[in-house]
Amino acid sequence: MKELEMKVDGMSCGGCEKRIEKVVKDISGVDKVEADYKKGTVKVKGSDSVDKRDVQRKIEDIGYKVKG
Repeated sequence: MKELEMKVDGMSCGGCEKRIEKVVKDISGVDKVEADYKKGTVKVKGSDSVDKRDVQRKIEDIGYKVKG
């Protein structure tokens, strides 16, 4: 089981959290996604095959900025 945590700029509400959770959940191997706009974080749990770059790309494709 792999766990990733990233800082994300641009989330301002629960709707932003849901958008990010939806697109990241579609990545093969992802089991759980937790976005928190108040903390500006996204936590991802899944198989070892989950690539941080894929998660970052999905988040940035919908208009948010991943900081790390």
